[in-house]
Amino acid sequence: MEYEPPVGSLLLYKNQPAIVTAVTDKLEIRLAEDQAKRVRPKDVELLHPGPCRSLAELVPPEGDVATAWELLQGTSVGFTEFVELVYNAWTPAAAWAGWQLLADGLYFAGNTAAVTAVPADEVEKTHARREAQARAEQAWAAFVGRVRQRRTEPGDAELLRDVEEVAFGRADGCRLLRELDQEQTPEKAHALLLKLGHWTEEVNPYPHRQGVTVTPPDLPVPSLPDEDRVDLTHLPAFAIDDEGNRDPDDAVSADGDRLWVHVADVAALVATDSELDLEARSRGASLYLPEELVTMLPWEATERLGLGLADVSPALSFGFSLDDAGRPVDVAVVRSRVRVRRLTYAEADDWLAEPPLADIQRLVEPFRMARLYRGAIPLALPEVKIRVVDGEVVIRPLARLNSREMVTDAMLAAGEAVGRYCHERGIAIPYAVQPAPQEVSAPQSLAEMYAFRRQMQPSRMVTAPGLHAGLGLEVYTRATSPLRRYVDLLVHQQLRAYVTGGPLLSLDAMMERLGAAEAVTGSIARTERMSNEHWTLVFLRRHPDWAGTGVVVDLRDRQQGTVLIPSLGFEARLRLPMGVALDEEVTIRCTFVDVPERTARFQLVR
Repeated sequence: MEYEPPVGSLLLYKNQPAIVTAVTDKLEIRLAEDQAKRVRPKDVELLHPGPCRSLAELVPPEGDVATAWELLQGTSVGFTEFVELVYNAWTPAAAWAGWQLLADGLYFAGNTAAVTAVPADEVEKTHARREAQARAEQAWAAFVGRVRQRRTEPGDAELLRDVEEVAFGRADGCRLLRELDQEQTPEKAHALLLKLGHWTEEVNPYPHRQGVTVTPPDLPVPSLPDEDRVDLTHLPAFAIDDEGNRDPDDAVSADGDRLWVHVADVAALVATDSELDLEARSRGASLYLPEELVTMLPWEATERLGLGLADVSPALSFGFSLDDAGRPVDVAVVRSRVRVRRLTYAEADDWLAEPPLADIQRLVEPFRMARLYRGAIPLALPEVKIRVVDGEVVIRPLARLNSREMVTDAMLAAGEAVGRYCHERGIAIPYAVQPAPQEVSAPQSLAEMYAFRRQMQPSRMVTAPGLHAGLGLEVYTRATSPLRRYVDLLVHQQLRAYVTGGPLLSLDAMMERLGAAEAVTGSIARTERMSNEHWTLVFLRRHPDWAGTGVVVDLRDRQQGTVLIPSLGFEARLRLPMGVALDEEVTIRCTFVDVPERTARFQLVR
């Protein structure tokens, strides 16, 4: 402004009307609701010289917008002439109405210096856009109204996509949750979708929240190379797994005083840095969910390589004996052909006293005893298998069977054998290590095992052999599940390169590939754990009268103790009466379940 407006003039301040009440070193102005301010002349714009005594006077007069718009086509006029043309008056009220008309931008454009008419085609476009916006806002308001009444219509699915994005952890918030004054969290979004019936309890959001891939890989699988293989089909070989297992990738045989562990020869199909290798590396491991299996490699790889899925299977076989200290010696690594019979743990347990399973047990037993002697901690905490079959949640406790221990020890022995084999030959592979816990005495009771597990540190993958305290092994690598874990596949690729005379990865190159896989394996583990909790809570919600046995494993908080529920593989915290002891069995019942929050409450049945 080039001059100071007089007292009583109408100004524009931050697009709002204001009246000058005094002129000092600054302008004193009054805004709506009698708010007073002192401003510089350059911060305001003169709309009308006044006098304007009150903002209440600014009642819009009747005007002829259409005629003014037609007359101004193709020309430009000053703001005063524009106001007089529309309202046939030059008053503070007319000036303010004219400014609002100008600011609206539908029919006129410009400022207080010059005003022009907006061309007809632009008016039509803006009008159509505003009508569409108005319809959208009306539809949104109706949608919010329905949501408040906890009902939806088929067409609301698109409007709920933003809520789903929050529930899946892919967005930080959404408009609907804000309008409902709800916390912008995945849990609240999940709860809202359940209340509206848009989601059922069967929707598992945790793979999406962890960012893991939930679609199977879709890549071509090459043919097996035409190469010599050692014929081991004369050795009875057994792939022993849980009932329903679909990807058998290891089997075991006895050959006199030698133990053979046969593993699916995945590296024969998945070459280092091939498209399949890069895909497996990006996934890190197969994803085992109660409702589905998402394999690390295309299913065709399992069909071709799974042990026992065909009459004869290609394998990478590890043969070794045990010395007097129970350590693997005379290790052989060969490409082989094997004939494998598939058994469940329960079936194997029934035949464990008879050859050839008894021969395998005899060979494995010294290894197990040596591990225990070196401090291995066999934690026999309850485990369950959770599956969703035709929408029904089935939770089955895993029995502690001798056959399961036999297979576990055979695979651990193979891991030590391969680790020693590679270390002696300078083959770069990842080794699994775990530091010893502070408490060295072996836990006996369930409560002791629970406490012992809490103090154990997780295992790590490193570049050189070291102690794995939990397993009681001085050297150990993971080499028996290359269909399921990229770490094992990486070991197999290095072994295959060595036995075929191909180029080996350097230590740095191997660790680079390992690091890429490990970056996602943590998310895989969290997804599987959270998904198991999710389906356990769904099971409890569907069985509101559930009651069962729990074992007290922690009493450090006298207000609430921790109870393990063996039949569910679930931990519960609840109030326990004075005098309850660790390892005491108690009968509890579920009183409340919140699936989105992953919580359940239990109480003692007296």
